[in-house]
Amino acid sequence: MNTPLPLRQLSADVCVAPQLQPEAMAEAARAGFRSVINNRPDFEHGPDQPTSAQLEAAARTAGLEYRHLPVDGGYQSPAEIAAFAQLLRELPRPLLAFCRSGARSTRLFMAASQADAG
Repeated sequence: MNTPLPLRQLSADVCVAPQLQPEAMAEAARAGFRSVINNRPDFEHGPDQPTSAQLEAAARTAGLEYRHLPVDGGYQSPAEIAAFAQLLRELPRPLLAFCRSGARSTRLFMAASQADAG
């Protein structure tokens, strides 16, 4: 069964999604994405969550750039926001960021965009 990616568009070339499985990397590539950022720490909510290594292997197989920037769901530090902003500047777009629900990646994007605009 091929379900569409659960995307939320934040800008013309940046989207966020809730937790993705390794098999979703090929789907992301088919959808035109060129890069993926995983904002979720490994094993954040137990062993059922795919690891960054599993996701990175699938992303690279699909031809995607992949970065792991694990951040806490409740707090994103200025250093983490700056790191996310740097990834936004250097990774090829369109870009897909994800976490457990998509909210953390959205907050990082918004904060990074404000920091770059200021």
